[in-house]
Amino acid sequence: MELYRGRPENTEGRLERELRVYDFLDELGLEYFRTDHPPVDTMEACYEIDSVLQATICKNLFLCNRQKTQFYLLMMPGDKPFKTKEITSQIGSARLSFASPEAMEAYLDIMPGAVSVMGLMNDRENKVSLLVDEDVLQGEYLGCHPCVSTSSLKLKTADVFGPFLAAVRHDMTKVKLTGEL
Repeated sequence: MELYRGRPENTEGRLERELRVYDFLDELGLEYFRTDHPPVDTMEACYEIDSVLQATICKNLFLCNRQKTQFYLLMMPGDKPFKTKEITSQIGSARLSFASPEAMEAYLDIMPGAVSVMGLMNDRENKVSLLVDEDVLQGEYLGCHPCVSTSSLKLKTADVFGPFLAAVRHDMTKVKLTGEL
């Protein structure tokens, strides 16, 4: 795997949803780096990508309440365990569970395995609330997918939670996950 600055020169075979991410980041004038790789489906594969990106790799979970009326994108460090009760008490929501792939595609234009904060650019009606574990905000850079699981991006954390979130008209709610089992 190699680290490249910016969008790929050759876009043949790349999905439109991925190209829209590059267009959006370029329009915002945000610097980003990219690496291409086989589809990622485990955190172990993410750690290999992490060694190339040298950035905080986030575990991104797409969640919903029991009634499926509220949707959440949770960003947390990849090595932290997830316990729903830690989140529900902090956001005042009923029990959370994983949202369906259909809802993920409808709201974020992302398929399972490629969940990323970049998908918020497709949520024009603000149906998805962003939850961010405080530890994610500590690193200078973070890694995420450009709405596909075959590439990963490295962006400045301050750019993602500043200009990017402002441009996609989303706020974030900071949460604290203990990582205790």
